[in-house]
Amino acid sequence: MKLYELEKAPNARRVRWFLAEKGMTVETQQIDLASGENLKPEYLAINPRGLIPTLVLDDGTVIDESVSICRYFEELHPEPNLLGQDAKEKALIDCWQRRVEFDGLASVALAFRNSTPVFANRSVAGCPEPTEQLAPLVERGLMLTHRFFDMLDKRLGESDYVAGDRFTIADITAFVTLTFARWIKETPGEQHAHIHRWFETVSARPASRA
Repeated sequence: MKLYELEKAPNARRVRWFLAEKGMTVETQQIDLASGENLKPEYLAINPRGLIPTLVLDDGTVIDESVSICRYFEELHPEPNLLGQDAKEKALIDCWQRRVEFDGLASVALAFRNSTPVFANRSVAGCPEPTEQLAPLVERGLMLTHRFFDMLDKRLGESDYVAGDRFTIADITAFVTLTFARWIKETPGEQHAHIHRWFETVSARPASRA
């Protein structure tokens, strides 16, 4: 199998971190988004959406959503478990993973892709057709990012980790979201003490450097 990715990209980092937690290695190939390599015919033949990361299995099957890629590896290597042990825990982890992804990661991406010059005329991921940047979406993305910081801090005041009392994929997504937010010059403030406590704890994990 082969994983097409970009080392700096947030979604690709999610998958690398997930693999590192499980002690797994996979053949990789870097795809340069800045130059538009992901929209060239050679890559679109692999993934018509032009997204990274993309996992291509030995039988030719293509999986191009980062959490779905992680789920595939969880099934292959169940331990250490990162997606839940029983019905209740699986549902809670999935719930918080999706909240972080939609409320946080998507909000940062909205501001980033509508303000970064390299993404002019391609502001929507997964859409090979030209899509112009819109300034009001930057403002919206920033507002939603600040709202996400408040939500995450409140949650981490109630729980040691995002989805409960142990580290899971929800923590990976939240951590990646916070580091991605630095690209738009946004970080949690002094009032977000619970985020800072959690961030320090999660940063100490060796896999965080994947």
